This record gives sequence, C-alpha cells and structure tokens, in this order.
Amino acid sequence: MGAGASSMVGPDGDGPGLGDLPEACVAAVLVYLDPPDICRVARLNRAFRGAASADYVWESKLPSNYAYLLEKLAGEDGATDDRRCGGKRICKKEIYARLCKPNPFDGGTKILWLEKWKGGVCLSISSKALSITGIDDRRYWNYIPTEESRFQTVAYLQQIWWFEVEGEIEFCFPAGDYEVFFRLQLGRTCRRLGRRVCNAEHIHGWDVKPVRFQLRGPDGEHAAALFYLVEPGSWVYYRAGGFTAEGGGATKLGFSMRQIDCTHTKGGLCVDSVLICPTGLVPRHGGVCPAT
Repeated sequence: MGAGASSMVGPDGDGPGLGDLPEACVAAVLVYLDPPDICRVARLNRAFRGAASADYVWESKLPSNYAYLLEKLAGEDGATDDRRCGGKRICKKEIYARLCKPNPFDGGTKILWLEKWKGGVCLSISSKALSITGIDDRRYWNYIPTEESRFQTVAYLQQIWWFEVEGEIEFCFPAGDYEVFFRLQLGRTCRRLGRRVCNAEHIHGWDVKPVRFQLRGPDGEHAAALFYLVEPGSWVYYRAGGFTAEGGGATKLGFSMRQIDCTHTKGGLCVDSVLICPTGLVPRHGGVCPAT
C-alpha cells in the first residue's frame, strides 16, 4: 500500500503526481483548510499554488460582510470594495490579507482586522472615542504616548473621585457570538535602559470597591460584571459581556465601566481601548476572576 501511494507522486516522472491534479479539484479540497494552512500547501507545486490563489477558495474564508468592511475603510485610503486606486481588480486572497492587517478608520479612533485562522471580525475602539468623565481636566486625566497601544496613545488617570467611562458603536458584524472587553493597565510603563519599568506611583483605590463593567446589547438586554483591578504593569482584558449578532444589518452596542463610590479616590490607571471580538478569542475574563 505504501509503495502504491508513493508511486502516485511519481518521483521519476513515470506516473501521475500531485502536480497533475486539476486546480479545480485541489481548490475543492483547500476550502476545508484554514487560511494559514492554505498558504503552506501553496508551496507544494504549481497546481496547489494556483488553487491556493483561487477566488473560489478565499471567498469562503472572507466574512459575509467583507464588502461592507472595505466600504468602511474606503474613506481612509481611497480604496473601493474590489479595486485598487488605479482601477485594477484585486483577488479575494489579497482582500483577505489586507483585512487581516490592522485597518484604522473613523479618523484613526477605531481599528478593524480579521483573526487570520478563522476570519472572525475584530474591532478595537480607542480611548479617544470613549466618553470619559473629567477627561478635559488635566488634574485628573492625561493622554500619554506609548508603543504598547495599537493607537499609540492611552488615557492615563492620575486621581479622581467619580470614575466613569462610556462608549457606543453601531456596526455591521457578521452573524455570530461576540464578546466585549476593556483593555486596562494599572500603573504607567516606560523603557529605562532597555527594560520595561512600571511606575506605580499613582495606583490606589482599586482594592476598596470593584469596578462595574456593563454591556447593553442590540436587543436592549444588559450584562454586567464586577472586577477588582489587578496586576500592576500588565495589560488585562476585563469582560463587559457578550452578544449575538444576527447579521444582515447594523448592531448597536453600548458599554461602560464605573466606580462611582465617592468615599475614596482612585488613580494610576491606563485606559487603552475597548475590544470586540468573536467569543473565545480572548481567555475568559482575561485571566481575572469576577468579584463576588
């Protein structure tokens, strides 16, 4: 059996080999592979390389709303749904590759990309696109530059009594289950002599009462969770809740985090962004247990 199988490869050119398979047959198999695996098998031979670039294969990997996503980005770089600026049509593989990269829109306050293995739509919303109580008063908040954010800037809280951050978005997500997270860090980090150092000078108040994270879903349903903020010097994802997108239309979401007990101040917190991604992409609670 082994000899018969190896003869199909035809190392001496005496019999049919993998290179003799019609591209259409190879493409019919490749649609069952994940995108990174398709790119790997494309190195086998000419037939696999041709099939691995077929629109038929990559159409099945693109999210159902990929045309909408490209329209969202069109105002940012002048691209259209399936053509380059010069009018040359681009293939579905190139569209997939483009969408897997971080793509800013809405003036750079939001970034969308595809998770490369399954093509799930991910969306990140900058702190500058959120409504933050007291953000205009530099006694409380400042925007600081950092290479640890996709947006190169985070909102840093020095000290405040009333902590409240809110946001909302209306976006056409493909049908599926999604989760919403706040990306936060206690302390302010910097590079010193080539090493990452965390300045914990202003961290206080987060161990007194937990922060309340909330999500208002597309059907008006509400989810809430309480977390004590932990792990100074580490970026942590705090889960606000999950929702189901039906597809075929815009999904409107509202999200917030609050700690409004004015019996004590709190500070030393970096607010980077809100992440919306397919369920299961981020470990449950970002490794943090909810408060009881």
